[in-house]
Parts: sequence; structure tokens; C-alpha cells
Amino acid sequence: MIKGIVFDKDGTLFDFNATWGTWTRTMIVAEAGDDPEKIETLANALGYDFEGGVFWPESIVIAETVDFIADALLEHLPKVSKIDLMKRMHGAAKKVPQVQAAPLWSLLNEIKEMDILLGVATNDAEDSARAHLGEADVLDLFNFIAGYDSGFGSKPEPEQLIGFCTVTGLDPADCIMVGDSTHDLNAGNAAGMRTVGVLTGPARAFELQPYADVILNSIAELPAWIAQQNR
Repeated sequence: MIKGIVFDKDGTLFDFNATWGTWTRTMIVAEAGDDPEKIETLANALGYDFEGGVFWPESIVIAETVDFIADALLEHLPKVSKIDLMKRMHGAAKKVPQVQAAPLWSLLNEIKEMDILLGVATNDAEDSARAHLGEADVLDLFNFIAGYDSGFGSKPEPEQLIGFCTVTGLDPADCIMVGDSTHDLNAGNAAGMRTVGVLTGPARAFELQPYADVILNSIAELPAWIAQQNR
């Protein structure tokens, strides 16, 4: 029986390119100014196709923490302090309009009606995650929310997921991890959960397949899949 679900946030609850492409583009221009060469350098450092407006499948933005992403940018911004850059990145992240991968309020309520507890494990900051979930009017539907700065570490390590089980009292074997990256799925496997890959992030099905028990197009397909598993 599936009794608990831990969701990744970006690329899972929210469509990745539609949400974070604008943020990344704006941030690159803000840090590079009108220097086309620096714009290209920063875009390449993040794995972002500036002209096409999409992320490369191997982009560090997909699964790494803000701290890691800042370090990658700072290699090309020698006069910028990490503290200042992180403040700008966090401030901009909170304001990013989130494009839902599926109608979240109705979907999550449908899942909760199946007596399933919900959590979020993200490599974004916890306050940003709470802001985004609040904007979508689903914050109160979650029993557990952890960012990379919540004291549980970050994915692909499993501590965020173990924290969910500790808070809810659920056995990992009765839980699933749902995510769009190998970091998400590796964390789920390490925690002893079943894993569900979704295709609303830049990763392709063949990249997720080795680490997932099932691949779905999006979280919209979860209720039907869960109903099959819980029969």
C-alpha cells in the first residue's frame, strides 16, 4: 500500500522550463549586463540555452542547490561576493511565477482523499518552496516540507525523505518519491522508497528509466497509478 508521497518541487509539481527559464534568463542578464560574451559564459555555466530558452538535460540548475549554482556562477564573476549573489538569487526565486505541472489543488486533494500523506523534498531553499506552494494555494496540504537548508541535507542523499518518514511515522517501503531528475530518484532508492519519474523537467525518459519503478508523463497520472498499486 502507498501511504505517503514525497514530491520534488521544480520539474515535478511545477513545469521546469516554463517556470525557471524566465528566472535564469533574467538572472544571467542582471549579472552579465550588456556583455554578450559574459551572457554566453554564464548561460553555459548553468547549462542553459539562452537563445532557445531551454535547459540542457545535464544543466546544474535542474537538481543542484542554490549554493552549488552560485559557486558555478562565481567562477566567472570574480568581483561579486557569494553572499550578495545568493541574496539576489533567493530574492528572485521567491518571486518566480510558478507554472503548475497539473492543477495542483484538485490533484493533491484527490490524492489526500486516498488517505495518503504528502511531503516535499527540494534542493531549493525551504522559504522559497513554502512561498511557491502558498502561491499555488496548496501549502497546507503537505505534512512535511524540506529544502536544502532545512537541516536534512540535499538530494541525492536520502535524509530529506527519511525526515518525512520520521515526521509522519510511515515506513519508507510504504512511500514513493516522485521526481523529474536522477537526484530525486537516487534519493528515493537510497531511502528505501519506490520511485516515480515524471517528464515535466528537462530529463528524458531513457535517462530516468534505470532509477525509476515507473515513468509517468506528469503527476496528473498519479491518482490512477496509485489506485492500481493499492488494489
